[in-house]
Formats: sequence, structure tokens, C-alpha cells
Amino acid sequence: MNAFARTDRSLLGQWWWTVDRFLLIGIGLLILFGIIMVLASSPPIARNLRLDQMHFVVKHFTVLVPTALGLFGVSLLAPRGVLRLAVGVLAIFAGLTLATLWFAPEIKGAHRWLFIGGQQLQPSEFMKPALAVVTAWLLASRPGLGGLPAALLLVGPTVALLLLQPDLGMASVVVAFFSIQLFVAGLGWLPICILGGAGVAGLWGAYQLLPHVRERVDGFLDPTAEVYQVERALSAVQSGGLFGRGPGEGVVKFRLPEAHSDFVFATVAEEFGIIVCLVLVAVFGSLVLRALWRTQLNPNRFVQLAATGLVAQFGLQALINMAVNVNLVPTKGMTLPFISYGGSSLLAVALTMGMLLALTRRGARLEPVP
Repeated sequence: MNAFARTDRSLLGQWWWTVDRFLLIGIGLLILFGIIMVLASSPPIARNLRLDQMHFVVKHFTVLVPTALGLFGVSLLAPRGVLRLAVGVLAIFAGLTLATLWFAPEIKGAHRWLFIGGQQLQPSEFMKPALAVVTAWLLASRPGLGGLPAALLLVGPTVALLLLQPDLGMASVVVAFFSIQLFVAGLGWLPICILGGAGVAGLWGAYQLLPHVRERVDGFLDPTAEVYQVERALSAVQSGGLFGRGPGEGVVKFRLPEAHSDFVFATVAEEFGIIVCLVLVAVFGSLVLRALWRTQLNPNRFVQLAATGLVAQFGLQALINMAVNVNLVPTKGMTLPFISYGGSSLLAVALTMGMLLALTRRGARLEPVP
């Protein structure tokens, strides 16, 4: 029995009958599996750091509550509300990301995290979904590609700021989703190829100028190099086989410092096996395809561009994380959405998917301002 009648015109009633429940169920499954993985993978890491063994579990649940509330609250918004929220989030977190250049300590060769009130925060994670929505509005504000100059004035400094941290992985994702938005907006193949060439040139420049990037790429390309994290992750994937060693029976979490975050997919493979990993890949793929299908049904240009940018971010982040875990690409330091241990990434992914749920609701369109 449905909780709301079809004639219910309340905010919750309208939300229930317009939101995509397939996306809701998929997100819920990822969150539940993420809880299982944090319970399975984080206690040994906490003990290695001389913390209470439930330290990361407690922190994850602490973040999970505002994550769920935030995701639901954002999904209630109309497209105009999503745009206003994105503008505010972008303004605040762009300023905080700029502040990392002076006030963030160096961690793993980069200045990405601020410590506010004893909590670690990566502002660029929140800037990313907000940027997708604002650039979509700029592109949709004029016919064709008339909004491109204004969008470039926003995306260009953002990418430059990320490279100064440096955060090549995040900058690459921003360029990728913006390129996808441009393609949907009508940009031809030749300019897309030119953009691709510029991206390759930028990656080559990063390889030449940034020592930590060179080290990661050399370790990835050299089959004789011993990259500890990747070696342990591959060993975990191999030892798990088809059906895994069993929940809680994995050993990689005792040896790999980031088995609960960046390399959680390897922990999944070891304890639950390749079959569960393939199911997880299928869930991510289904969410991306479903969101794209709902997006193309909506004739509103802003909704199409914004939702495309958001789903591209979500899919790329998941793809890169899983590819790193099986040594298909160099290490990037990206979490697996909703599965990895919580923090800035979990809250930012919730913001992303909350906006996506709002924009893919039936009848969603950006009404002109009176």
C-alpha cells in the first residue's frame, strides 16, 4: 500500500510520485553495502593506528546521518532550488578550496584538506557537483554554444586551482564532465578532439612537472616496479577468487592502510569474490544508464546538461576507483561512491545524487524567473 495517494499535493506526496524509485533503490543498496564494508574493513586499520577498533565505524555512522538527510532534502528541491543551492555551495567551497593553498597541510604531496573544528574537509569534493550545475545553467542560458565563454571563465580557473593543490585526478574529472556537457550542448567532434589533445598535453605536462605524478605513472608502466598498495590490492583480488574468502576473513585490511577507503574494492573482492564485484559494477552501471535515460526524456536544456554532468561525475569516480584497484590506471586517490569510508567524499556524493534525483523527477524543468 502506497504511503501517499496520487491526489496528494503535499511536498512529500509530489516527491513520492515523481522521483525515480529505481535510482532510490540503487543508492540505498550502495549505502547498505558501504556500511557492511566499513564494518568489515576498518577495525584492523583503527587498531594499527592505535585507535579504538570501532573508531572509523562510529565516524562513518556519524557522517551517514547527515548524508541521508541531505540527500533526501536536496532531492525535494525543484530545479530552480537546485541551481540556487549549487551557486551557494560553489561560492563557499571555491573560497575554501582557494584557502587550501595557504592553510592546508601537505598530505601525500598535496594541499587538499582543511582541518576545521577538528574535522578533516576536502572542499573541492563539494565544489565539483556545484560546478556541474552552474556550468549547465550558463550553457543553457543562450542558444547553441552561446554560453560557452561564460562557462569557460568558470571552469578554467577551477581547473587551475585544482592543479595548484595539486589534484590532477579531480582536475581530470572536471575537464571530462565539462567536455561531456559540451558534447550534449552541441559541440562538434573536431573541437572535442582538440580538447582531448589539450588534455593529453596537460597530462604530459603534469608528468614532467609534478614528481608524485611521475612516480605513480612510472610505477604503473614499469612491470618490475613494486608499488606496495597496488601489489597488495591485486593480491587481494586474486586470493578472493569467484566467491571470496568469506565476510571478515580477508587479510588485506591488515596490510593496506587505505583498505577501507581508496582500496575498498580490493577488500570486497577478497572477502566476497569476483561475482559480488561484478554485481557491484552492474549496480553502478545501472544507476548511470537509468539516470541518463531519465535525463534524455526531459526536454528542458538546463536539466539535461546539469544531470548529464552530475551522472558523469558519479560514473567516472566509480570507474576510476575500481580501475585503480585492479591496476588498469595509475593510483588517483578517489573513493568508491557510498562504499568507501565516509567523510567529505560521502557527503559530496550525497549532494551529487540528491541533485540528480531532483533533476530526474518527472516534470522537472527550470522555470524562468518572473
